Amino acid sequence: MPECRLLIATTSAGKLREWKQLLSDLPMHVQTLAESGIDFDVEETGATFRQNAFLKTEAYGRASGLLTLAEDSGLCVAALGGGPGVQSARWEGDDYDHKNALLIRLLEGKSGSARACRYACVAVLRHPDGRTWDARGEVRGEIARTPAGTGGFGYDPVFFIPRLGRTLAEVAVDEKEKRARRSGASLPSGFIAGAAC
Repeated sequence: MPECRLLIATTSAGKLREWKQLLSDLPMHVQTLAESGIDFDVEETGATFRQNAFLKTEAYGRASGLLTLAEDSGLCVAALGGGPGVQSARWEGDDYDHKNALLIRLLEGKSGSARACRYACVAVLRHPDGRTWDARGEVRGEIARTPAGTGGFGYDPVFFIPRLGRTLAEVAVDEKEKRARRSGASLPSGFIAGAAC
């Protein structure tokens, strides 16, 4: 029987690292875009996380012919009208130290619910025959007053979870598997393996 392969359709090193760890128990080879010889980006033109995740699974799934998992996620801050939302990766450039400092500055003097935010994520699994499945997850928190932690990536150092008393950058990936945005939207490992083999 040929080895089952799952393409993780992301160009984000941080997302790839987390997905590989979260899916490490699968009885299949987890493959990257680079390993698949895919070197194009998919323009995220969707108005929702779900639309963007579908755009990626469709393009990368067709190009690879593999079972393909993609996700789109972002930070939604109440005081910013839900922004940066689907524009999270593109908002204010590529430098997350700058983005995080700007978030803190924009919320300066605000407290309580005025600092509320959520990470939203939609994961989509596409079978080579074109069938798709999707799942959504979210984690609620607030924007920290100062960045903390060295783990994670992106907005994790300023995403504070009051019930944990820590930012996502201070939470280990295995703990994120139980609590954070990607595991909340991940499709069960057994389901992924069953869809492929």
